[in-house]
Amino acid sequence: MKAPAYRARWAERFGRFAPPTRTGGIWIHAVSVGEAQAVQPLIRRLLQREPSGSLVVTTTTPTGSARVRELFGEQVFHVYFPFDLPWAVRGFLDRVQPSLAVLVETEVWPNLLSECNRRGVPVLLANGRLSERSARGYRRLGSLSRETFARFSAVAAQSDADAQRFVSVGVPPERLTVTGSIKFDQSIRGSVKEQAEVVRREWGVDRSVWVAASTHEGEEEGVLDAHEQVLRVLPDALLVLVPRHPERFDRVAQLVQRRRLRMWRRTQRTPPPSGTAVFLGDTMGELPVFLAAADAAFVGGSLLPVGGHNVLEPAALGVPVAFGPHMFNFAQISQMLLDAGAAERVDGAAALGETMQRWLGNASLRARVGENGRRVVEANRGALERVLRLVDDLLEEAR
Repeated sequence: MKAPAYRARWAERFGRFAPPTRTGGIWIHAVSVGEAQAVQPLIRRLLQREPSGSLVVTTTTPTGSARVRELFGEQVFHVYFPFDLPWAVRGFLDRVQPSLAVLVETEVWPNLLSECNRRGVPVLLANGRLSERSARGYRRLGSLSRETFARFSAVAAQSDADAQRFVSVGVPPERLTVTGSIKFDQSIRGSVKEQAEVVRREWGVDRSVWVAASTHEGEEEGVLDAHEQVLRVLPDALLVLVPRHPERFDRVAQLVQRRRLRMWRRTQRTPPPSGTAVFLGDTMGELPVFLAAADAAFVGGSLLPVGGHNVLEPAALGVPVAFGPHMFNFAQISQMLLDAGAAERVDGAAALGETMQRWLGNASLRARVGENGRRVVEANRGALERVLRLVDDLLEEAR
């Protein structure tokens, strides 16, 4: 926990906080920004049905907390997820008293699952995904893993492959449903497009712009190498660089400055001057706007074995997207985009630079690849309705 924000509100992590005014509602846990963004459609639908203030949303990271606050404000009751210690979990559940727990993607906590089972609180794993690497690790734990996974009341898996891996680690087959990913059901708010038009005018309507989104330590060097390659062909091109973790903003800024590339930071809050080569997105929550304003995108966490991040966001916006070879957290989704001609996989900085040169230099190619991505997203909507049916079934069974 290097970030100072992790040390704030520490009591919440031990299950100590003032309880919500309304208990007995649905509790949703989304680890960080990506999960909060992914589960946004589900939360918005539940808010239409649940009494005001009864929906509880937890996160693990401060950036996830900030994103929940930004998306939902006081519409939900937000605290940090408790440490998986028996007494901390009990304290949390005593205060919230949920009617249903919804964990998002790959959240497996033995003490939490055990205590929910003891209290008769059903637990749904929504948008469930499990990489083969993670499944192998769980299988090595033997009976402990099988007992833990068997405590899920239901698992809504993103794909058949995910479902098979969940069965292999102990989820009873009758509790599994392949719903697809609710990330396909994200809607793009009109305000995003409006803000994107303003930002694009500030960047320059006639220049080529690409976004490197959610980059990690060790990736920015390769991204900057690729941009320097692009600049040799398109000297007025702009790279919008958005690191994944806010505590790294200043370090990334220093990295850009060492390259002697002219840089402007979003927090300077004025349009970048002429000749700016790199625009540092050093704010939270604006990535959708930057993507909507760009001509092409690269999604980070993929040049290194991090597992990648959400490639559907640019695809839904009709923006062609590239990613590295390490997309095991989004294996099925990334393959769907590749198969549809909506994305490109690159194996390093040189290939990334070449891809961006090609896309930025050919508007009709960009439009074709972007439209392919939009079609993939549209064709795969519907997971949200399937997850909502599981929510209703579990609530009915618990009554």
